[in-house]
Amino acid sequence: MADFERIETQADLEALARELSKQKVLAFDTEADSFYHYFNKTCLVQVATKKRIYLIDPLALGGPAALAPLGPVMASPDIRKIFHAVEYDLFVLKRDCGFEFANLFDTMISAQLLGYPSIGLAALIERHFDIKLPKDEQRSDWSARPLRDSQLTYAAADVSHLIQLTQILEKELKKAKRLEWAQEDFQTLAGRAWPEREFDRLGYLRIKGARALDPKPLSVLRELFLIRDKRAREIDRPPFKVLGNRALLEIAEKHPASEAELGRIKGVTDLILRRFGREILSAVERGARKNHGPIPKKLNGNGPTRRRMDKPTEKRVAQLKKWRTARAKDLAIDPGVLCPNATLESIAWTKPTEAKDLEGVQGVKGWLARNFGDEIVATLTAHPDPA
Repeated sequence: MADFERIETQADLEALARELSKQKVLAFDTEADSFYHYFNKTCLVQVATKKRIYLIDPLALGGPAALAPLGPVMASPDIRKIFHAVEYDLFVLKRDCGFEFANLFDTMISAQLLGYPSIGLAALIERHFDIKLPKDEQRSDWSARPLRDSQLTYAAADVSHLIQLTQILEKELKKAKRLEWAQEDFQTLAGRAWPEREFDRLGYLRIKGARALDPKPLSVLRELFLIRDKRAREIDRPPFKVLGNRALLEIAEKHPASEAELGRIKGVTDLILRRFGREILSAVERGARKNHGPIPKKLNGNGPTRRRMDKPTEKRVAQLKKWRTARAKDLAIDPGVLCPNATLESIAWTKPTEAKDLEGVQGVKGWLARNFGDEIVATLTAHPDPA
């Protein structure tokens, strides 16, 4: 793999930022620690020029806020920033550093729009360069220091071929007349804002099997879910590492009354019993005092709320799916890339009678409306609702 330089002092970062500001194209990636911490953070930023790779250590610099010298580079419309699967990188960098972005290129989105069967970075690199990227550090704790040589090699490899890969994908997008689609998607992502993270108090209802529980066990599950999150915050660990969902569900169902009974449940270790057993049993007792009320029909989430469809709307969705399947086959792309189900439903609810009616419909991308709006409207008008 390519050589790299580590950036661990503010002076080196400022010098690097000046050098990067002179470039026309850069490749970036980030590593965070969400698998190991409740309050996750940016732990490493990788950047590649056409000649050199740099591994920037924000923890050695005092924290992600110290990455501020990179801000003008990220915001510059004159410097192309290449990422693979940029959405999460944007999320953590906007959250931790307050960066704004312009002139992005995402190799994963490009591969999707080109109809690649495998869109992971390793698959793309192997396909085009016959190189196998290392995979053994995908679950690494990037907050631990010092970083191992294998971690550093893995991190550098993720940006080492992105610039060359982009050159190939951009040519293919132009040939397929889909570069404009990709650029529009990149621009939309650059302007995206994420709300402050809030604890989802109804998250226990998303646990597989929760909705099948009787009212009393469901009430117990709610209490267990709440104390698990409280504990996770206190020790800065992901909730699933405090106690798994399967264990939560079994505790709620079996209603243990003693540490001995609790210890017989799979996933409840001796360490959990010693540190957390009494809190778990207290939560079971609290939950059992009162049955759970009616389950909310709608749960808060990051995406749009899906409405329950009536028969005419279901029919319109079915017509749109039939059109989408055929069109996606013609384009040789995944139907969900052309138009996700949630967007099809939004269109069906809107009942457009001309292409311009698609403007502003939730989830409808500009390139979809411009290139396929007439087809979408024709599909719906060919099968009008019964009078």
